[in-house]
Amino acid sequence: MIDPTPSTTRRGTTDAAGVPASAVVPAGRRPFAAAFRALVALAALTGIVLDTIDSDDLGRLFSYFTIQSNILVAITFAWAAHRAWTARPALSPRITGAALLYISITGLVFHFVLSNDSSGFAMTSERTPLESIANQLLHTVTPLTAALDWLLLTAPGGFLLRHAAQWLVYPLLYLPFALVRGALLDPGTEGRYPYPFLDVDLHGYDGIATNAVTFGLAFYALALTLLLLDRVRPHLHASRNRISPTGSGPLK
Repeated sequence: MIDPTPSTTRRGTTDAAGVPASAVVPAGRRPFAAAFRALVALAALTGIVLDTIDSDDLGRLFSYFTIQSNILVAITFAWAAHRAWTARPALSPRITGAALLYISITGLVFHFVLSNDSSGFAMTSERTPLESIANQLLHTVTPLTAALDWLLLTAPGGFLLRHAAQWLVYPLLYLPFALVRGALLDPGTEGRYPYPFLDVDLHGYDGIATNAVTFGLAFYALALTLLLLDRVRPHLHASRNRISPTGSGPLK
């Protein structure tokens, strides 16, 4: 039977079982972090909604890694905002680190590959005003704000080496998803393959395999870079209202 009497154990002491009080006293509410994370989730959701309104092919739209990664960001940050606001334990670094990696991939690939005419994989076209706003929200705003949350509002040291390999499961599964979807569509269908570097018609399966290995290694290097930065970045000695506890919190 649970004892309804509130605990009076103070921080810096131990309970009868020898467990430090700091391990059982719940963290305080973090309204600043909650508000910021709610805004990140809102930015991702707004970008998705604007793209949905302007799209005449929702199947094609939701096949993009950009949309899928922003959906994950919207869910993760909304969940994390709720936990910060209600003083509940923060999300696992495995979950939040995955969201950070995926949205970082979205931003970096867009700005350095898809928007770069010299990359050989550029995707440039005329955009409507709604598409332009959505494009900036999904490819620029959410990656930058997710990184800021990790750097400024979360204590360092949560990432583990095994996380880097675990995070790659989704990008690796995205490859057969994109190829099978393209194979099921008629040749010449617009957007048959979501990205030029996955276009079998342009590169053949041998070329796609080469591209997949190249991008896969780059993504793993990015994951290891995030892990390294998480180990060496300084701990910001801010109030509990702002910083999530060590080893937990969005985008650790």
